[in-house]
Formats: sequence, C-alpha cells, structure tokens
Amino acid sequence: MNPISIVSQIEHWWHLSLLAVICFIVSFGMTTSASAARIKDIVEIQGVRQNQLIGYGLVVGLKGTGDGNQALFTLQSISSMLEKMGMTVNPSKFQVKNVAAVMVTTDMPPFARPGSQIDVTASSMGDATSLQGGTLLFTPLKGADGQVYAVAQGPVITGGFSTSGAGASVQKNFPTVGRVVGGGLIEKEVPSSFGKTDRLALTLNHPDFTTASRVAESINAAFASHIATTSDSGTIEVNVPPRYADDKVGFVASIENLGVTPDVVSKVVVNERTGTVVIGENVRISTVAIAHGNLSIQIKENPNVSQPMPFSQGQTVVTPNTSMAVKEEKAPIYLMQSGTSIGEIVRALNALGVTPRDLISIFQALQTAGALQAQLEVM
Repeated sequence: MNPISIVSQIEHWWHLSLLAVICFIVSFGMTTSASAARIKDIVEIQGVRQNQLIGYGLVVGLKGTGDGNQALFTLQSISSMLEKMGMTVNPSKFQVKNVAAVMVTTDMPPFARPGSQIDVTASSMGDATSLQGGTLLFTPLKGADGQVYAVAQGPVITGGFSTSGAGASVQKNFPTVGRVVGGGLIEKEVPSSFGKTDRLALTLNHPDFTTASRVAESINAAFASHIATTSDSGTIEVNVPPRYADDKVGFVASIENLGVTPDVVSKVVVNERTGTVVIGENVRISTVAIAHGNLSIQIKENPNVSQPMPFSQGQTVVTPNTSMAVKEEKAPIYLMQSGTSIGEIVRALNALGVTPRDLISIFQALQTAGALQAQLEVM
C-alpha cells in the first residue's frame, strides 16, 4: 500500500476520533450545566448592593380624593410649602381635598451615577381614597445616613381605580399606592469599595458548607489556580489574578457564568393557613407504617312545630328533633421502607388519598416518631 495513503487514513481516523472526543466533552458539559446553577444566581458580591431611600412628599391634582381635615400633617405641610413660596396661610383656615401626603420610597441600584433616573413608589399616609391622576411634588430622598441621594417628582400611576355610589362601590388594585416611572433623579453617588482591592468576597444567598466548597473548587478549576478559599459556610474569598488587575469587571463576569450545583438541607415546609406543603428533593423517611383515616360526625336539627288552630287561644309548641350520624373511613396501612425517595413518598400518600392539610398532620406525626429525616418548618 502507498505510504502516503496510509498516512492520509491515519490522519482521517485521528480527526474522527478527535471529533468524537469533542462531541463527548460538549455533550457532557451540556448535561452538567443543565443541572447546575450559575454562580451569579446564588451569590452576592460584597460591596455591590442596593441602598434604600425614603422621603416625605405631597401629591397634588387629585379629584377630591385627597386627605381630609383629620390629617393635620397634610395641612401643615401645605402651609410650610406655601410659606417657602412667599405666602403665609393658617393651616386651620383652609380645606383642601385635592392634596395627599405620601411616603416616597425607592431602591438605589449599585453604581448609580448622578443624573441617572429610577422609579419611585408613593404611598398614602392619611385618609386619601385614591392617588389616581395626581402629581408628586419635588421630594428629597434620603438614605440611612440622613443625606439626600436623590429627588423625586412627576405624575403618579396607580394601575387601579376606586369608585362608589349610594349603595355600591367598585375597587381595582390599591389606588392609594402609585408609582412614578423615571421620577427619581440621582443627585449623589454612594461610595463603593469595588475595584479598590485585589480581593473579592462572594456571599452565598443561602449559606451552606458544601455549596461554598463547590463554588471555590469551580473557580479554582476554571482559572487553574488556587485563588478561591472559603472562610465560612457563607463566604468565598477570591484573589484577583494579576492578568485581571485592570479588568476586574471581566474577572467577575467570568466567575458569574461558572456552573455550580448547590446543595440544600433536607426540609419539608408546611403552611397551615393555606394548606401548602413543599417537600425537598433529598427528604428521606425511615421504615414506618402509616394509616390515616377520617372521622366525620354529622348533626342535623329539625324542629317540629305544633301550631294551634286560629282563635283557640292555644300556644305554639316547638319540639327539637336531633339526628346524628357518625362515619369513620377505613384507612389502609401503608408500609414505607427506609430511605424512601420523594417520588415514592408522593405515590404512597396519593394512594392513601390524603389532602394537603392531611399531609401536614402526617409529616408532623412522622417528625414526632423520629422517622422524618429532614427539617420540618411550619410557616
């Protein structure tokens, strides 16, 4: 055989083998990433956070739906505002129903620069019935340190309405709370320590030792260097590599897109008010036999009335007649083996025909018996 053709066949097979390996790696990576979460979705970067702002303001232009005379702070606010404009008015001498006092709140995003616009929320403080059609007047918004970081002004959008008549009323949503879209203007920047050091601290949204260790391992594997360490169950400290000294944003973006499978504590969450039951994936049950039945008691009152004939001067006699019925359902006993998975638990409980409220009682009994290998949290 021609040596050249042999070499060509070898190269051909080598390329096919390389392609197969690449396809396997890609498919394995897709399978892994499908079951993993991005680091971006499970951690927060210390120093990169929102800041809450609050202010007191007035909404004007209402159609008789503002605060009444009982809201004295509204009248005093109007009087103070008019005094600043050169008019002196006694608060007790006027009645205004087109003005409402509101608290204005918003969240200032991280790295917000002066001149940036944000949305603000205006909530009625007095007895106003609606903020529909009103306009929020100039309102300074302060942070926790008492400094003004933004100002707000603009038309209020309620997204609802309220109307009433003599014998009926109709309301949609909450017209006493409105939003001013783009009405907040950033005036002062909040200082941030991001980018000033060569070390980042990642905080897990749900602290867990296993998850913190996996995050650190994923970062170290991606950068082929031991740059991430865990100081506790909720914090991962990362040293910025020298090649990213001038591109910390790119370094954070590379970390955020890494995949990690978070670990969670086995937990069963029940809400007795709504009958909601949430069972975690890793919940297991020891060997136990479950029987659950219902006892129903029905009581009916049927009074027998004996009424005399007209003009007989007799008395009406009422004799109570009570009927009772007791019914107890026959419930089978279901045996659940040790290490039963959540799927088997659901199938077993469905076989018993239990309702969500029955589930709450069953899980409480399992915990009392020591057979529930998970935390039971009652909301």
